[in-house]
Amino acid sequence: MTSLQSLPEFLIWFITALVLLAVFLAVYASITRHDEWALLKAGNTAAAVSLMGATLGFALPLASVIAHAADFIDLLVWAVVAMIVQLLSYFLVYVVRHDVSAAIARGEMASAVLVGGGGVVLGVINAACLTY
Repeated sequence: MTSLQSLPEFLIWFITALVLLAVFLAVYASITRHDEWALLKAGNTAAAVSLMGATLGFALPLASVIAHAADFIDLLVWAVVAMIVQLLSYFLVYVVRHDVSAAIARGEMASAVLVGGGGVVLGVINAACLTY
């Protein structure tokens, strides 16, 4: 029974992580210049690749924060920082290629890999920086 003593804390942190992930997805979808959800519903693979890369790029540092946070407030603060860094990833690609959202909406996989891959790369670096 002692194994389950930390279950309430686990549930709080896990549910918080899921909420943070949902917030990230909502914010990310609102800042891109293409309609992520409509494209996904229409079966646009490029949109799926792009969104999942960005999501993984946020989930990696979020996992690092969960593993290293001193307390719950620390988790929230650094999760927000991780979210901001990941949102900047899209803007960095957009600066380099202004038509990236239109290309994703057209289903161009190269643009999707650029956005999604860029998100993963930045997420890995971000995660490593959060191992304080």
